[in-house]
Amino acid sequence: MKNNIIIIIIILLSHISCSQDSSNKTAKEPKLLFKSGFENNVFIDTSIDPDNLDFSYIKGIDNETDFSWPINVLGSSDSGLHYIGDDNHQAVFSELQNVIGHDGNPTTALFQKENYEYAEDTQCPYEILNITEGKKDLYVKFWMKLDSESLHQSNKWRVIFEYKTKDYDLGNEIGTGYRLIAFIYTDVDGNPYWHIQGDENPLTEIWAIDNYTIPIPENEWFLTEFYWKWSDHSNGRTLWKINNQIVADHTGATTKNSKPIDFIILNTVYGDANPKFQWIDDIEIWDEMPEE
Repeated sequence: MKNNIIIIIIILLSHISCSQDSSNKTAKEPKLLFKSGFENNVFIDTSIDPDNLDFSYIKGIDNETDFSWPINVLGSSDSGLHYIGDDNHQAVFSELQNVIGHDGNPTTALFQKENYEYAEDTQCPYEILNITEGKKDLYVKFWMKLDSESLHQSNKWRVIFEYKTKDYDLGNEIGTGYRLIAFIYTDVDGNPYWHIQGDENPLTEIWAIDNYTIPIPENEWFLTEFYWKWSDHSNGRTLWKINNQIVADHTGATTKNSKPIDFIILNTVYGDANPKFQWIDDIEIWDEMPEE
C-alpha cells in the first residue's frame, strides 16, 4: 500500500513538472529574413550578364537595414529583374527613384512602368529564383503605389504577386504543380477589384476569391501583405491583406502533389491595360507571419 502511494505521488509530481515545462514554452518567434527600402548603397546594375541577358540585378547593402541585394530567401539565388518581351527596355523598364514615401518623407523606391505591349507576355517582374527550400511558410509585405488611369479601363487585369511550384509548367500547357497569383481586375464598366486564385496547368482554377469591398488605392501608397502556410492538405492557408484589411483568407492546400515552391514573383508590372506604372518600397520577408 505504501509503495502504491509513493508511485502515485511520483506520477503527480511528474505531471505537474511537465505542465510547468509546457506552460513555459513560447511560440516560435518569426524571423526576419530580408528588409530593404532601396536606401543608400543599393543600385540596379546595368551591366550585361552574358549568361542571363534578360536580367538586371539589384545589388548593394541597404545601410539602414544591413540586408544585401539580391534577395536570398528559402535558399534562392540569382534573383533579379526579368525583362520579358520588353523591346530593348522600351516597352517596359525599371529604375530606382527618389520620391516621397508612405510616411511623407523622401525615400528611394523601385519604379516600374509598362508603356505598351510589345509581346504577349511583356512584363518586368522581380523574381526570387532557384528556391531550394520551397516547402516552408513565408510572409511578405511591402508598400506599393499605383497609377489610376490603367485601373479604369474595361475588362482588364494586372498582376500584383505570384509564386509557382516546381513542374507547374512542363510545356505544351501541361503541368503537375500549383500557382498562386493575385490580380487587380476591372469589370465591363472599368471598376477595379481584387482577385486571387490558386490554379493548375492547363489553366484551371482550384480556388478563387474576388473582393469588391476593399477599395483599390490610386495614386497613393498602400501596404500589401501576403502569407502562406505551405501544405498539400487542408491545414494550408493563404492570406492577403491591403492596408491591414483582409482581401482574402483561404484555408486549403497551397501546393499540388507536394511540389515545393520554385520561384516567387515578388512584384511585377504586367497586365493588359497600358500605360501603367507603380512604385515599390520597404520590403520585408519573414519566415512566419507576425502576430495578427
